[in-house]
This record gives sequence, structure tokens and C-alpha cells, in this order.
Amino acid sequence: MASSPTSATPADRPRALLLDVDGTLVDSTYLHVSTWHRALDEAGATVPHVEVHRRVGKDGATLVAELLEVAGVDDDENGGRIASRAKDLHSRYFAEAARSLRLLPGARDLVRDAHQRGWITVLATSAPPSEFAEARRLLDVDSHVDAVTTGEDVDRAKPDPTIVGIALGRAGVDAADAIMVGDATWDAIAATKLGIRSIAVRTGGIGDDELRAAGFSDIVDDAAAVRELLNGLP
Repeated sequence: MASSPTSATPADRPRALLLDVDGTLVDSTYLHVSTWHRALDEAGATVPHVEVHRRVGKDGATLVAELLEVAGVDDDENGGRIASRAKDLHSRYFAEAARSLRLLPGARDLVRDAHQRGWITVLATSAPPSEFAEARRLLDVDSHVDAVTTGEDVDRAKPDPTIVGIALGRAGVDAADAIMVGDATWDAIAATKLGIRSIAVRTGGIGDDELRAAGFSDIVDDAAAVRELLNGLP
């Protein structure tokens, strides 16, 4: 990976672009929906697809706990077995289908262009390393990325802000000099807790009203539109 700038004058302070990966750069949201739905159903907790979709991108343990509640599964020993089996099945089914993943419009160009324009670029995901590895292969932008995070860095994912805070720390900038880009409400909620501006892309299938209510300052169609937005900044 490329090295980050180490110094700058006050007038030329480095800025950081913190990029969510799933649903933002890689078209994986609905693959997560289908594999979680299948896993939960086979584990003994059937829920509507829409209930899964509205939680994709959330901390995995929280996602499963909430969906078990939707399915009417008690939080007891049986519920624990169902949750554990659902997580194992989801990991297996997602891995089996991962080769069908594709990049979202403008994903690679956004990372490359931002880095070339002097942004410190961080892939700020809490995905397990095995899932992130396939996304990283698809993106093929390691030489334009300054830092990454994965699920190994935290015990809890978004909307807990820890993973975003780690990404910010690895970028080495203040919150005021960073922008978070994501597709889910959890990205904005986590970023807002740290005082970081956030930009939403619609590629995760979440409505504008929900995205705006979560705290996103801008809402655009996809990574290509984020690139245009950044190019318009001073």
C-alpha cells in the first residue's frame, strides 16, 4: 500500500476519505440479504427479506439478535444455537457466492482519483478478512490505498463508531478533515458520533429520507458521483 503524507502546511492540511466497501464500492448488499435470509431460514428463524435488508451493514451479532426477535425466537439456549448456526451458514454461503460479486460504478476510479488528488484513502470496513479479501481483489487499488480496517480490528461493527475511529486514526487526520462514504444508515450514525462528515451512495438500496435522517450531508447515486462531488471541492 502507498504511504501517507507525513507533513503539511496549515493551508495544505491532508484530508482523508474513509470508504465503506460493501454496498459502496462492491455490489454485495443484496448478496448479503439473500445469504443471511437463507442462513437464518435453515437455522430455524424465517424472516422477510426486507427485515434483513434494513439491517445489512450493521454489527453481525446485533443483526442476528434483532432478526431472531423478528422471527419470534426466544433469547435462550435454543436461540443461541440458532444464532451460531446462522452465522456459520452465512459465512459459508457468502463465500460460495463471492465470485459473483462485481464492482459498483466508479468504485475503482474514485479510489485512484482521490489518492492522486492528495486524499489519504482508507478502506474502512468491518467485514471479516475472508470477505474483504475478495473485495480487495476486485478493487485492485492497493497502490492507491493508504490504510485498511477489517472486522479483526473491533469486537463490534457499525453503528458503533469504533471501526470509523480506527480508520480515522490510521489516516492520521482530525475528524474535521475527513469524509466518510457509505451506503447504509449505520455509516452516517458512526461517523456523526465522531464529528465526521458523511456522503451517502444509493447503491445499498436505502431511501433518501432514511439516509438523510441518519446524518448524511450529501446523497448521490454511486461512487462515480462521489468522485464528481469531491472534484468540486476546493
